[in-house]
Amino acid sequence: MSKKELVVSAIKNGTVIDHIPADMLFQVAKTLNLTSCKTQVLLANNLDSEKLGKKGIIKCQDKFFEQDDINKIALMAPTATLITIKDYEIVEKISIGIPNYIEGTVKCFNPKCITNVENVMTKFNVIDKSELKLQCCYCQKITKKDTLSFL
Repeated sequence: MSKKELVVSAIKNGTVIDHIPADMLFQVAKTLNLTSCKTQVLLANNLDSEKLGKKGIIKCQDKFFEQDDINKIALMAPTATLITIKDYEIVEKISIGIPNYIEGTVKCFNPKCITNVENVMTKFNVIDKSELKLQCCYCQKITKKDTLSFL
């Protein structure tokens, strides 16, 4: 019996986001605005994974993510691994985790919060990483995973 595999071309320079929970792949791609990316982007979903059961992967040619986007990935897919590729070689591989503090990435769900009324950058302390609960540094309200909205 022959083994069948999908062969995908390597990227010369760019980023691979691996170990995305399968149910979050398209949300990650949409939040990172990859639909408007002008370079090659590969999305693969429901791949077998020892770590997750099923996983998604994103490969982006000539795209490197800033900390703001890495924080977004962490909040949606804390199991993800970010792999930086230069000249077809892996130069960095980091496991993404939810940070303890987030600034300017997430909108406070409280409509009366100063960050939603005036031009003030949002700031949150992460008070629960497993259930994803963020406490606003201004109004002290808790933003949860189901009320999460990115700026």
